Amino acid sequence: MIDHPSSSIAIIGGGPAGLMAAEVLAEAGLAVDLYDAMPSVGRKFLLAGVGGMNITHSEAYPAFVSRYRERQDAIDAWLKPFDADALCQWIHGLGIETFVGTSGRVFPSDMKAAPLLRAWLRRLRELGVNIHTRHRWTGWDEAGHLCITGPSATLTLSPRATVLALGGASWPRLGSDGAWVTALAERDLDIAPLCPSNCGFDVERWSALLVEKFAGSPLKNVALSLDSEPAKTGEFILTRDGIEGSLVYAFSAPIRQAIARRGTATLHLDLLPSRSREQIAAALTKPRGSRSMSKHLHTQVRLEGVKAALLRELAPREAFDDPTLLASWIKSLPIVLHRPKPIEEAISSAGGVRLEGLDDNLMARAQPGLFFAGEMLDWEAPTGGYLLTACFASGRKAAKGVLEWLRVAEEG
Repeated sequence: MIDHPSSSIAIIGGGPAGLMAAEVLAEAGLAVDLYDAMPSVGRKFLLAGVGGMNITHSEAYPAFVSRYRERQDAIDAWLKPFDADALCQWIHGLGIETFVGTSGRVFPSDMKAAPLLRAWLRRLRELGVNIHTRHRWTGWDEAGHLCITGPSATLTLSPRATVLALGGASWPRLGSDGAWVTALAERDLDIAPLCPSNCGFDVERWSALLVEKFAGSPLKNVALSLDSEPAKTGEFILTRDGIEGSLVYAFSAPIRQAIARRGTATLHLDLLPSRSREQIAAALTKPRGSRSMSKHLHTQVRLEGVKAALLRELAPREAFDDPTLLASWIKSLPIVLHRPKPIEEAISSAGGVRLEGLDDNLMARAQPGLFFAGEMLDWEAPTGGYLLTACFASGRKAAKGVLEWLRVAEEG
């Protein structure tokens, strides 16, 4: 065991939240040591950038903060000092330009995460942040020291303050494995069970024919609704076992909650959201002559491919004999979901350290000097830049909390 000097701030976790906390603290003139279990930092951040680094969203702030659902009041306090616009300005300060896509999502100009991360790490090195990779935090010893296992030795740390930013449990191969739950529970920190968020869901079963011909096919320009949730328009993908994709992810929290309450959740799919039920019924009432129903659906309402196949899969046979009834099914096709995909396959996770056990600066009430940031906190958000924005903002919030706590301690 090797004792480490106690003059620095320890940050555990090298994702966006931990790196942002390190920057804020180092800019304030504090010594910062950041520890990460992986061979390099920002691994999930880099993977999120594959196919296009969606960094934040450009929608108006009231709509933006509403994406955090039950936690929006708490996250509002993180975002007001560092909202989407501030995040973009920060990125520009790294020499990376951004642009707003047609969906309102904000991307770096080259769509890549790696140049942003390289520029950021360069800034952190210039600020004097010490980054220790292949150093895994394992909890505390009996004396309350942090224990970190490195490549050649186990360190025991007594830092001035600690920021834990260890991520959730949705990417174990990238280091976000949720292993921190046990260590925190042993110190009586209140933790909501980790569960998948922004994930796909399974149906009881699809027919072999549907799977063979259409598994992996996207359903574009459709709308989904669930219970009292407002309908949302977008696209999702039919999988071998169910459904996934951005439109499904937008409903992942209420779907998961409905399954917990009732055992299943029923989404209602509008296959043709741009046309009314009356318009569809009128089009389908036209004589089809010798044409097949498949051809009639294609000719009259442009319903074909995976959309037509899913209609055949889920609508009752008698609906195809009644244009008015069939129009109702086209506008509200029920998809019964039974379970979420495993957390290891999710984009993010819900649950974690409950905010009720922390003060307004994200410090544990029961353990002064211990702060939290990022996805390991009990909140969730849909994809579209909302997850990353709140992770950045929470890291900044926790770092500001450290500075305030140290100031009060020095004055007292």
